[in-house]
Amino acid sequence: MCPVHAPDQTALTSEYELKADALTCERGQRVLFQDLTLTIEPGQVWLIEGANGSGKTTLLRVLCGLRRPDEGDVLWNGARIESVRPEFNAAIAYLGHYSGLKEDLTAAENLRFSCALQGSDGDAAAALARTGLDIENDLPVSSFSAGQRRRLAMARLLLSPARVWLLDEPFTALDPAGRTLVRDLLGEFAARGGAAALATHHEIAVDGADIHRLEMDAPAP
Repeated sequence: MCPVHAPDQTALTSEYELKADALTCERGQRVLFQDLTLTIEPGQVWLIEGANGSGKTTLLRVLCGLRRPDEGDVLWNGARIESVRPEFNAAIAYLGHYSGLKEDLTAAENLRFSCALQGSDGDAAAALARTGLDIENDLPVSSFSAGQRRRLAMARLLLSPARVWLLDEPFTALDPAGRTLVRDLLGEFAARGGAAALATHHEIAVDGADIHRLEMDAPAP
């Protein structure tokens, strides 16, 4: 049976570039990473790998604008993100360890709430079906398992207008079928011109994506 896709699977035709330009970040007296440069472009999936404490989460938070680097800049289409905030915020979706779901709402209500915030008219039922969740489930998210919450967070990404997904350990709490789902969603997104960077401990292959790897070294004690 063919998968049910979320709406608006049209290609993201316009070119874009998210660039980390000579970034340095410190935590206390430790340098997490120094003079780090990378460029994320359409169709790419970046795997950010490294031991705990190597700065993977910090890098993702810097890339999405939640943290300022100690040195260097993050550029969106050649401009510092501080100067193009509305455009940048619309183009980036960040999924961290905390999903930000509304505990007292159902899965469908969470997606409709997210669409309303973004001013989009995405099909919540299609996104839930694509991620293996039941549109008829009228239980609040507070009753969901960790894996169901992760699937719902991925469904929310499908309804986002973002061109770049920044994902912190997206395979956490997922069973093998859930991990396959995330890989498939990444491949579909990249194939239509999206891009992603994810911190992960998992060795993965993503069909339809141009895979790049960044190995983060653990900082010196």
